[in-house]
Amino acid sequence: MDDPLLPHTPRMAGIQACVFDAYGTLFDVHSAVRRLARTIGAEADRLSELWRARQLEYTWLRSLMERHADFWQVTGDALDYALDRLQIDPAPVRDALMQAYLALDPYPDAPGVLDRLRGAGLRIAILSNGEPTMLEAAARSAGLSGLVDHILSVEAVGVYKPQPRVYALATTSLGVAASQIAFVSSNAWDVSGASCAGLRTVWINRLGAPAERLPGRATCELQDLSGLPALVGL
Repeated sequence: MDDPLLPHTPRMAGIQACVFDAYGTLFDVHSAVRRLARTIGAEADRLSELWRARQLEYTWLRSLMERHADFWQVTGDALDYALDRLQIDPAPVRDALMQAYLALDPYPDAPGVLDRLRGAGLRIAILSNGEPTMLEAAARSAGLSGLVDHILSVEAVGVYKPQPRVYALATTSLGVAASQIAFVSSNAWDVSGASCAGLRTVWINRLGAPAERLPGRATCELQDLSGLPALVGL
């Protein structure tokens, strides 16, 4: 099999656990709107992008305001804003979109990569903004439940990423040193937060985006999840 890594990509030695962001990394956040695109109409793509943007913005703003609400409420609030902004009638789609968020499509490479990592003896966890019931439903629907040892939610600390207390959940829950954890996310700001918290980080840069101008650089960068096993030495 050809090496999936570029020649200049360093391997990450000594990794004992891989901790994954959920939304946008394992689960395709835009798959909810795609399922209802015909009903939504021409504004479907704009709705999906705006919903996701407001969802993230509301987590950051609530954290700064110290007005925490769980991710289910934040997701609903963001959807309501997006529907209102684009003048889309919520009646035919609002409830269906929220239910679809509990069963998002996994990225095609996610199940196989998790299976290979876990089969090699690495501990696997999800560390997400998601509320626990949401995460469990999404993992079950995507067929990932049996491939994950721990599902860790920000609800344990009552604040959203990239607050350092969130990333500390990985080391305390797994009992593994930060230097032995590969934190994997497609969200560059999330990678920055985890890097600042001392974790070794892998940015899944599916869109070929430039690096964010934030503290905390990614340890490694991949185009998708398929290169992760080779990156950690498997």
